Amino acid sequence: MSENKPLILITNDDGYSAKGIAELTKMATLFGDVYVVAPAVGMSGMSQAISLSNPLRSELLSSQPGLVIHKLTGTPADCIKFGIDKITPRKPDVVLSGINHGSNATANVFYSGTMGAALEGAMNGIPSIGVSLCSFDADADFSVVTKHTQTILNCVIKNYLGKPICLNVNFPDVKEQDFKGIKVCRQANGYWHGAFDERLTPYQQKYYWLTGNFVNHDEGQTDTDEWALQNGFASVVPTIINITAFDQMAELSNNLK
Repeated sequence: MSENKPLILITNDDGYSAKGIAELTKMATLFGDVYVVAPAVGMSGMSQAISLSNPLRSELLSSQPGLVIHKLTGTPADCIKFGIDKITPRKPDVVLSGINHGSNATANVFYSGTMGAALEGAMNGIPSIGVSLCSFDADADFSVVTKHTQTILNCVIKNYLGKPICLNVNFPDVKEQDFKGIKVCRQANGYWHGAFDERLTPYQQKYYWLTGNFVNHDEGQTDTDEWALQNGFASVVPTIINITAFDQMAELSNNLK
């Protein structure tokens, strides 16, 4: 590994064998030395969960100049914590998470293991990028994502090394000729209104699947991530760790007196 190249730590929440992380890894090697520490199995929806009750096991899958790949029996956030502490030879310069199969725009950021890992990187003072494609196809075409994520990664390396910036990046599932560009946005005020679909096993025992409908309360607002994705743009939302509602502090303090 070279001291002159950025050291990039990569994980995801779809598991080490997913196509998305393979494509992201291939792209990242153009920018620096890459260490991959990815979940041994799919960990979607894990947010920033960490393993407190179960021991973790790591397995080296491959090692070559400029690229080392491990899998870990833990969550995406575990992978970042473990990668920093046990795998990388020094503190990474950049954390990449993805490419996620499916959107992590709007409220999905709160549930996403992909973004949980990116936030874990930022909590450790590392500029971090979570990258997602609005397609659940296991064999999705990531060519638009990898091409234009290079622009975002290059910007982070040139301007934000040493700064704990966290970017939630989502790409629409479009071909290159229909891609409109990269748009810095705010998170749309959209939420999943959940419901549980009740079903019966052949033995007449009840079980439930979590379903639900997504409702965008900012429909038509052109400065949001949802608008960008629906109109052919990649959305880039700067995402913060401190979720204090500062605008409510004074009123709440007064009302509690």
